[in-house]
Amino acid sequence: MSKATHPINQHVAYHAHIYFDENSAVFASELRGMLQKEFALKVGRFHEQPVGPHPAGSFQVIFGREDFAGFVSWLECNRGELSVLIHALTGDDLKDHTDYVYWLGKPCDLNLAIFNKPH
Repeated sequence: MSKATHPINQHVAYHAHIYFDENSAVFASELRGMLQKEFALKVGRFHEQPVGPHPAGSFQVIFGREDFAGFVSWLECNRGELSVLIHALTGDDLKDHTDYVYWLGKPCDLNLAIFNKPH
């Protein structure tokens, strides 16, 4: 499955998951604070442990089509060495985390098995 090299804004809403480990947690926290000052976006909790399909500590940012270009460009310029998963919000969690993903930085393996569990 080939992915676009640069994120393409083709959906209405998105999540960005910014990943960090114990060595980059302070920088990630500072980045989180910077983006809260720069953008009026919904920023999720600072998870120091993996949660859901995410393989590392992370925090989530919810943003829409109208914020896509500015926010993704800002994130690319300010993320340092952190990996960032950007995915669409279509209501199909598995597709959102496989077919509709873009990475800034090094891609990480997600725990997709959680999407196959009955609710």
